[in-house]
Amino acid sequence: MNDVSRGSLTGSDEDTALAAKWPSIALLAVCEVLAMALWFSASAVVPALRLEYPLDDLRVSLITSSVSAGFVAGTLASALLGLADRFDPRRLLAASATVAAGANAAILLVEPTSLALPALRFVVGACAAGIYPVGMKMAASWARGDMGLLVGLLVGALTLGSASPHLIAALGGGLDWRVTLAASSAFALLAALLIHAVQLGPNRGGPVAFKARYVLLAWTNRPLRLANLGYFGHMWELYAVWGWIGVFLHASFALDPGGEHAALYAKLAAFGTIGIGALGCLAGGLVADRLGRTTLTMVAMAVSGACCVLAGFLFGAEPWLLAALCLVWGVAMVADSAQFSSSVIELSERELIGTMVTVQTCVGFLITLVTIHLIPTLVDLVTWRYAFAFLAIGPFLGVLAMGRLRRHPESFRLAGGNR
Repeated sequence: MNDVSRGSLTGSDEDTALAAKWPSIALLAVCEVLAMALWFSASAVVPALRLEYPLDDLRVSLITSSVSAGFVAGTLASALLGLADRFDPRRLLAASATVAAGANAAILLVEPTSLALPALRFVVGACAAGIYPVGMKMAASWARGDMGLLVGLLVGALTLGSASPHLIAALGGGLDWRVTLAASSAFALLAALLIHAVQLGPNRGGPVAFKARYVLLAWTNRPLRLANLGYFGHMWELYAVWGWIGVFLHASFALDPGGEHAALYAKLAAFGTIGIGALGCLAGGLVADRLGRTTLTMVAMAVSGACCVLAGFLFGAEPWLLAALCLVWGVAMVADSAQFSSSVIELSERELIGTMVTVQTCVGFLITLVTIHLIPTLVDLVTWRYAFAFLAIGPFLGVLAMGRLRRHPESFRLAGGNR
């Protein structure tokens, strides 16, 4: 079993450390929910923005993709400098959340049609590189045969945080999009304060000097490469759906004869689609720890890929029917997300975990830049009925990659031997 899955303390010291485990994990999850509300805070208010400002599809895409672009830049810088493995993760996360909150709040001071908006969202994304991967490293420091569950909790928190702006927009902000942005910024500042109370587990590696070959291991090491390829297939779908699901549902619900409340119902359904993924992450972590990481990821990607195809055929159908499918989709498309990170954590040397997870997320979010901008083009070409179907390519290829990892001898390191 990988060292990261074992405790390094014995006796009373170990008992003392473990007593702090779940309070620390719970508080860390709360911080992730609060801080990651920034990610889709602007995307959630796109319908309201379009009522006030002339935003075309390109500018709408930039609102979401600029965050991903910033995240890619941030994770690349973090990987090259080894930030996640060289500094106290609590201070890194607090600083990142504070700067991101400031950039997000500054959107209230600029013209939404100007390039200042995507520029500020880029800063938010860059700072997220010090929130999401760093949080997973902190959770992994407590792992004792429950890596999938712990990382699943963190990704579930990220999922719930990402969904929260849709709920704020539906229940708290109405058509005033400024409320959603202000609230998400305040949440992130609260996370920056609370994170200092989180304790680190006994399985954390010490500071490590950066060497370029560490980054290259993510590709030259075959088991790591296969785990990363599975993740890349997963990411081909995920953020394109999350970024456009609100617009998709609004357009579909508006076709219903009784669709006078389409905007409200679409926001609630979008929140449900993204937010229910938190339950998928928890369930996925429990299943993966017991039945295997590759098993869980392959099943989840097969289901989510199928939903990519089916969702379009329900466009314009009864709202409850499409919403029900989207809830299933929401569970499946993120149930496996944490398990790719868990796989990389278990296949990496302990002192390089932060860098390996950061490299994985960096490339994954680079891929999202393609699909986020691709969706509106596909909608123009083939309509919403077929646009999401193109995303099924990613999860289906991801299934093939994880199947090959399952057959690799090094896969015994996954989930304590549960491949």
